[in-house]
Parts: sequence; structure tokens; C-alpha cells
Amino acid sequence: MNLLIFGDPVEHSLSPVIMGAALRHAGIAGSYGRRRVDAAGMREGAAQIRDGRLDGANVTMPHKRLAAELCDRLTPQAERCGVANTLWRRDGALHGHTTDPDGVTFAWEDARLPDDAPVLVLGAGGAAAAALLALEGRELRVSARRPQAAAALAGGPVEGVGTAEWGRPVPGAVVVNATPLGLAGESLPEGVLAEAAGLFEMNYGHGPTPAMRAVRESGRPVATGEMMLVGQAVTGFRIWTGVSVPAPALLRALSDARPSPPGGVL
Repeated sequence: MNLLIFGDPVEHSLSPVIMGAALRHAGIAGSYGRRRVDAAGMREGAAQIRDGRLDGANVTMPHKRLAAELCDRLTPQAERCGVANTLWRRDGALHGHTTDPDGVTFAWEDARLPDDAPVLVLGAGGAAAAALLALEGRELRVSARRPQAAAALAGGPVEGVGTAEWGRPVPGAVVVNATPLGLAGESLPEGVLAEAAGLFEMNYGHGPTPAMRAVRESGRPVATGEMMLVGQAVTGFRIWTGVSVPAPALLRALSDARPSPPGGVL
């Protein structure tokens, strides 16, 4: 089985570690690699899955929306989000799904983030849309540097979503960072975390972001992008292979790759 992850950047991705562990656990011969691509490369990768040169792929920033557009068939969840991060071929057609909501739920429960707190989602892209879908039914607000983008997302398929001014805190809310802020050591807008009940940092890279350090030092819970990745992997691997790999097997692989990673269960 020949699997890849497409994105830009993609070098930091831990998907090969986790999916390699899934292949070994399931006893399936195969490989899972990284491919850094621009939009043209994403189109070529989709064509390779459609014609059978690849068995499937994951897609990360910034190509999730493009991946959905390239698919012949989308699952209802992917249609609602407007993105696809898991691609596969069936009956000669390219299918797409987003496992992001599954990952959000897994990481939220792992970190024991409060279920009754309001939620402030930072960002207006595909990751933010997936967070809203996973957290549907809660008190949700979206904040983005472009107010029109936040308003557009708030008016999307998840009902009852409000907006908040960029940089303004929502007291008692769990902050979901669905922006790239933090990957290169940037801080979130000053004050956003001051009255937060917790943080969901969807980014992951080379250690904790400034936001993660600040919230942890105050004793509040933090959910991580790495834990989200594990939750996504369980669903994605089942789509490709029909095999359900238990999350602990993937968590052990992640722990071996990063002896002291952030996250509630490691």
C-alpha cells in the first residue's frame, strides 16, 4: 500500500510516524511518505490516486479546500466543511473525507477540556470549519483578522455561530487556535488567553507554542494538534484499509518519536 501526505510545509508532519505504526499493527505491507506540493502538485497527486498509482493520501495546509474541489465524491462531512484531508479511489472515482472533526473530538476528550464552556475559534479556514462542525451545539464564536471571513464562516453550515472582534477575549471560553500563529513562535493576540478556560492548539511542530506554554503554566487544560492527529489517523486508516487500529498503538508510536510530547495522555 502506497500512501502519502500532501502539503506545504509538510516536513514537520508526524503522519508518517503514526500511519507507519498503523500499517505495522495491521500487518499490512506498505509505506507512508511526505510530499511537499504547490497547487499544481496537489492536482497531480489527486490524479495519481484516481488512476491507481497511489492508494490514498492525507492532505494538510494549504490544500484541503483544493483537495475537496478535485474529488469526484465527497462524504457529507466533507461537503459541510468544504475541505478534504483524506483521499482514496473507489470504482474509478476520487473520494474525499475530512477526519478533522474526529480529531477535534479525540483531542478535546483527551485534554478534558470543559464541555459546558463557550468556544472562541480563531481563524476562518478549513481547520476552523472542522472545529465548528465537531463542536456543533455549543456556544460558538469565530474571530479572524478579516471580519468578512469570520462572518462568512459564521454563516456557514453550523447554525448559531457568532463572531467576535479579532484580539478581543471571550471570558470563560475555550480558545481554539485554527490559524498558523505559533508554528514559527508567534504569540496569539495579547489578552485573548487571559480569561480563557483552556486552549485547543491545532498547530503542532517543534515543541509547545507560546500559547500552550502560557496556558499550561496557569494550570489550565491544553489540547494539542498531535492528539488531534491521532484521532484523525484512526478514522483515516479505517477508510483506506477497513482495519480499526486502536489509538493506544498510535500513541505509543508518537511517544517513541517524541519522548516528551505535549498532550493529556502521554
